[in-house]
Amino acid sequence: MNNRNCIESDFTHLRNAEFFEIIKSRLTPDRLYHSICVAEKAKHLAEKYGADPEKAYTTGLVHDIMKKESAEKMLQLIESDGQVLGKTEKRITVTLHAIAGEVYLRKNLNVTDEEILSAVRWHTTGKENMSLFEKIIYVADLVSDDRDYPDVKEVRQLAEENLDKTVLRGLSFTIEDNAKKHKPIHIDTVKAYNYYLMSNR
Repeated sequence: MNNRNCIESDFTHLRNAEFFEIIKSRLTPDRLYHSICVAEKAKHLAEKYGADPEKAYTTGLVHDIMKKESAEKMLQLIESDGQVLGKTEKRITVTLHAIAGEVYLRKNLNVTDEEILSAVRWHTTGKENMSLFEKIIYVADLVSDDRDYPDVKEVRQLAEENLDKTVLRGLSFTIEDNAKKHKPIHIDTVKAYNYYLMSNR
């Protein structure tokens, strides 16, 4: 990583201190750093667009809580919750941590806030007609300070101007990138792309 500003966050005055200790034990150092950066960006976007900044920070902090787990363990947790995934969903392992993360937060950490749970659940694939809070977490993950893809500065600026257009930008990249690599595309991402494409016209 080329920017460590996010790591300077002060957790002492936040209810997030306990969550920080938990994710520190569950994530790699780079993934922990990413989570802190997403938390900071989510807080900023929440302040800008009128959502709860502290809740946004909390959600950013825990959004990747299952990222280090194996696909097998994530599937076991998801299925233990009574959720049945299709063959394609199981194959797209990069999205499993979001589904498993929602289950883990609810069942293991007793998180009951539906906004937090839903934002974690959809932060990777996106979905049609996301709530403001869901869009904030999706976009924060896309433009956090540790991201360094070629046009990230442009996407960060877009995030300051229009969340829906930034969501569409992220969905477009995901679809294009997976298509180029001949990888399957999650149906929720396709539906979300169509929704935000039409709503931005």
